[in-house]
Amino acid sequence: MFIPEHYKNNDIEEVYEFLKNNSFGILINTVAGKPWGTHIPLELEKHLGQKDILVGHIAKANLQSKNLVDGDEVLCIFNGPHSYISSSWYQNEEVPTWNYIAVHVYGTVKIQTPEELLKSLHALVDKYEQQSENPISLNNMSKKTMRQVSGIIGFEIEINDIQAVNKLSQGREHDHPKIITELEKKSASEKAVAQEMKKQMR
Repeated sequence: MFIPEHYKNNDIEEVYEFLKNNSFGILINTVAGKPWGTHIPLELEKHLGQKDILVGHIAKANLQSKNLVDGDEVLCIFNGPHSYISSSWYQNEEVPTWNYIAVHVYGTVKIQTPEELLKSLHALVDKYEQQSENPISLNNMSKKTMRQVSGIIGFEIEINDIQAVNKLSQGREHDHPKIITELEKKSASEKAVAQEMKKQMR
């Protein structure tokens, strides 16, 4: 994606933390000559001495699954908080803009074996059930319920390239206090942008 140099985030640990906290992404490949996207959880796994991977699964009924082939390159898009920025918050006249955080990951597909898929499903459920008042486990699911797993395919995406953008009013540091104050009056997304701007100021 197009990223002006002053908006690039080259801190890989910060980018990985973002991927962990914003793991519901968009998987994009090509189906019948057209771009095709599916919104799914894509979990980051780090491997010492090897390329890191994203792990996910989609329904076999999804046409995208028929076009996921070992060795193909795909794009995964992850979005963070974003907000409209009114130029009325600036000291000097300027056009309005948008602040946002996003990461694009390019990688190579490897289709999982049934055993690998089941292992990744256990890890996914266990991760997100930690916050549940009454957590469930796939270990306690009936065979009838678990038969639904046959309707999905699992895959790993070996990460080849990461492009990360933090567009947070860089170059307008003199306007940051006013922008942050205005964002903090608004919804959760705008408040999250304000928090990210505060981090950049430290």
